[in-house]
Amino acid sequence: MDKRRVALCGFDLLILAVSYSVILLCSMNSSLILNGKFELQIYTSRFFFLAICIIGFRICFKIYNHIWRYAGISIYLRLIISDFIAGLEILLIGQLIPYLDLGLGINLCVISLNCLVSLSARMLYQSQYAHHNAAQHTSAEQSHKMNVAIVGAGNVGATLAQELTRNPQSHYKPLCFIDLDKDKIGQKLNGLPVYAEDEHIVQRIQEMPIHEVVIALPDLDGDNRKRLYDLYSQTGCKVKLYDYPFGERKEQGIRNFIRDIKIEDLLSRDSIQLDNSSSENYYKGKTVLVTGGGGSIGSELCRQIAKMHPKKLIIFDIYENNAYDVQQELLLKYASSLNLQVIIGSIRDIDRLEQVFSTERPQVVIHAAAHKHVPLMEQNPVEAIKNNVFGTYNTVNMAEKYKAEKFVLISTDKAVNPTNIMGASKRLCEMIVQSRYDSKTQFVSVRFGNVLGSNGSVIPLFEKEIAQGGPITITDKRIIRYFMTISEASQLVLQAGAMAKKGEMFVLDMGKPVHIYELAKNMIRLSGLVPEQDIQIVEIGLRPGEKLYEELLIKSEEMVKTENDRILIERDKPLTRAQVEEKLCILNQAMQNASNEIVKEAFQKVVPTFQNPDIVNAAAQLQMDSNAKGNLPVSIGTQKLA
Repeated sequence: MDKRRVALCGFDLLILAVSYSVILLCSMNSSLILNGKFELQIYTSRFFFLAICIIGFRICFKIYNHIWRYAGISIYLRLIISDFIAGLEILLIGQLIPYLDLGLGINLCVISLNCLVSLSARMLYQSQYAHHNAAQHTSAEQSHKMNVAIVGAGNVGATLAQELTRNPQSHYKPLCFIDLDKDKIGQKLNGLPVYAEDEHIVQRIQEMPIHEVVIALPDLDGDNRKRLYDLYSQTGCKVKLYDYPFGERKEQGIRNFIRDIKIEDLLSRDSIQLDNSSSENYYKGKTVLVTGGGGSIGSELCRQIAKMHPKKLIIFDIYENNAYDVQQELLLKYASSLNLQVIIGSIRDIDRLEQVFSTERPQVVIHAAAHKHVPLMEQNPVEAIKNNVFGTYNTVNMAEKYKAEKFVLISTDKAVNPTNIMGASKRLCEMIVQSRYDSKTQFVSVRFGNVLGSNGSVIPLFEKEIAQGGPITITDKRIIRYFMTISEASQLVLQAGAMAKKGEMFVLDMGKPVHIYELAKNMIRLSGLVPEQDIQIVEIGLRPGEKLYEELLIKSEEMVKTENDRILIERDKPLTRAQVEEKLCILNQAMQNASNEIVKEAFQKVVPTFQNPDIVNAAAQLQMDSNAKGNLPVSIGTQKLA
């Protein structure tokens, strides 16, 4: 043991010696006096017997492993349990060996007094240490601390308050708790009052010198987390979470901390956790090629795959700057332990693809390369065909030719009943992949909604507009979208690759869709500003091809749940290879003309679910008007518009 532990052990021996002596003197124990003489040997033997039992069990219970200045209730309980068990042993051995027996009453008194004094000494030390630290900090320093209200008077909230109070370096000073438990309301916890979360709580906080509200309820579901944020945002205080990082799980051993609320926390659903063990087993030891590996989704896929010990990871991208950034990040983290190769090239270039596949022979191909910006593809439909459609066609052919085990296409919810060129091009990509159901290579598609924080997504745009002082521009206040995080999207893609069979379409159950207008208001609040007061929100009108809502399933009645109830499989009858080739011929002919209108007409021929956005949005508005809450069912689409 180190010096600190030895010193504490010696201190406990001193307490035991004093307790032992005091009880013996008070009891005038006759067993220690023979022929009128005090028997020192018996006294000493019995003391060492007590010491071995009591100190021995404290060592076994790791009592001396703790720093007592920060000890909590659980540590004190452990000491009591340790001494209780030691006492039972002392009484049992005393019955077996009369020489060591002080008598039932004396043994109980010694054990009880020793335990009481040990606990009292530690509590006194802890109290004095806290007082000493508080005295070292002047009132001026204390005035710079942030006064906080803690929502949640349970174990987590109590632990947080205790930690903030004891830690002199803390930037926070707890003033009160807020809870719904009637048994706690009106009481005090750690010396702080517990107030009710009722209709008066906003006003109460506004009347107190509180700067921030900390929600200390880590097990909250998405709906309640958003409800509490909306409630306490009305106080004008900054609202924070005492929680795990977004998306992490308890079993990963990550410690709670006070953090800012992210927009991901307000999705009105829990972070989706997928079973990564099957993914890790699948990708371990395989050569994996990621097209578009430098993009938002592609780069995160590369990060996740790198953790799974692949035989080789190949990043294929046309944009060298992004690919270089991901390469340097992975090399810095994994060095020589990761076999990484970055290849610059385009999925349009058949010769380059041939060279890559023939040389590298990837076992798994994850196809993330695509043009994804809706307005730009409306203006440049030929480029959408070249890159999204024929680029996918080229990559699919190479994966099949060089006998890849699996090909995973990353698709989008905009492919469902598309109203724009980008969505239609991705729907055709799904058809290409599904038509290879007779191939030895397993082809699968993964469809999800908007990805928070990805390049070109609405979040970075809103952040930029807020930083510039506003206004935030949205196309229409009625628009709703499904959202997921980059981490969730990447996990879904990888798990689909591990578990999928031929021709399957995987879809993530993304919970409730989000109104873009509400998203904008929440982002303004998260910046510490007031919507429509500090930052204005301006409608600029729907962009060409944009619709008010997005869907995830084409035929919701045909969806099937997997082992993970948040991952669905859509059963859609695939086209034959010949049917797909016919569609590609139509598009190829349209491209020769280079007229945007002719290309759009061609898309309407090859993608039967392609719809006019004006008709779709008009139908959506009718449905919204008939729904008092403004919620739009996922099933609205071709089948309801027909």
